Formats: sequence, C-alpha cells, structure tokens
Amino acid sequence: MRRRVGLPPPPPFPATEEVLRPHGPAKATVGAVARALGVSHGSVYRHFRTKAALREAVTKRWLDRTSEALDGIAGDASRAPEARLRDWLAALFTAKRRKAGDDPELFATYSVLAGEQVGAVVEHIDELTEQVTRIVADGVAAGVFHSDDPAVSARAVFQATGRFHDPAHAGEWDSPEADADFEATVDLLLRGLRA
Repeated sequence: MRRRVGLPPPPPFPATEEVLRPHGPAKATVGAVARALGVSHGSVYRHFRTKAALREAVTKRWLDRTSEALDGIAGDASRAPEARLRDWLAALFTAKRRKAGDDPELFATYSVLAGEQVGAVVEHIDELTEQVTRIVADGVAAGVFHSDDPAVSARAVFQATGRFHDPAHAGEWDSPEADADFEATVDLLLRGLRA
C-alpha cells in the first residue's frame, strides 16, 4: 500500500520497538526504523533529525504510557484519597513489573535508553509525583491526610516506594516477599499520612 504524498509517515514507535527488541539501542538507527516502516530515510528524518531525537521520543512515549494509565486513578475524585493512593501505587508497581516480565529484552533496552535520556526521566518522575500530589492534596482537603506541603509528602511517598518502580530493582520484583513488602510499605506510608 502506497502512502499519499504529503501525509506524514506512520508513527515510528511500534517499528522502533521491533528494531530495538532483537538488536538493542545501538542498532536502532533511523534507517533501520525507516526500513521497518517501509518508508524512506527522509520521511523519518523529517520528524526526527537524529538517532538521539528518535531515541528520546521513543523513551518518552514508553514512560508516558505508564503516567497516562495512572492519571485516571489520580484524577478520580469520586474515590477516597487513601484508596486512590493505594491503587495508584499498586498500579505503578504492576505496570513496571509487567513491562519487565512480559518483554525482558525490550525492558532492558528501554532501561538503557532511559539512562541516556535523563531529561525525559526527570519529566516522567515530575509527572508521577504531581499525580501523587493531587491525591495527597485531596486527602488533606477531605481531612483524612495531614501534610503541611502535599508536594513534599508526595515526593517522599514516591521515593519511599522506589524499590517497587525503579528499574534498578527489577530483579527483586518477582521475589517471594515482594508483594508482602509492598503492602507493608504502603500501609506504613498511609499511617504516616493519616490526619
């Protein structure tokens, strides 16, 4: 099927993942992605001037999938803040665990890319902590959480649960005690936040 002239190329992300999976980030060039898409190099270069720009966009998209899924939990003001925070943390742990377990080759590759794309990772963490800040602020407003600064408390919650979402700990996520450790950590944090 030929594309009509003037239309942008299809999004390169699935094709990039197919190139990344067997070959890793070193061989995921703009040219390889163009071949996987069946378009010219120039079509991809119009959107991503360099291999680094393509890698940054792919990394950002990978991270955004998680934050977009979690945003629905954070924004659901019809649910109690404590339940939302517990569910948000559980969904984050499940998402990271699934990414690592379902496709370990791609997860390892994305971990390398995330290490290179510090700006995208910082933006992702800021987005996630902003979601937690909304939940904590709603809890303070409802009188169920106590915090002088919901943003500071949210950052502390995020950092305290790092073992369950930081890719550096992926090897521990399927350990027999991981679920019990997660529940104990969340229980402790919620007790600390309660008014």
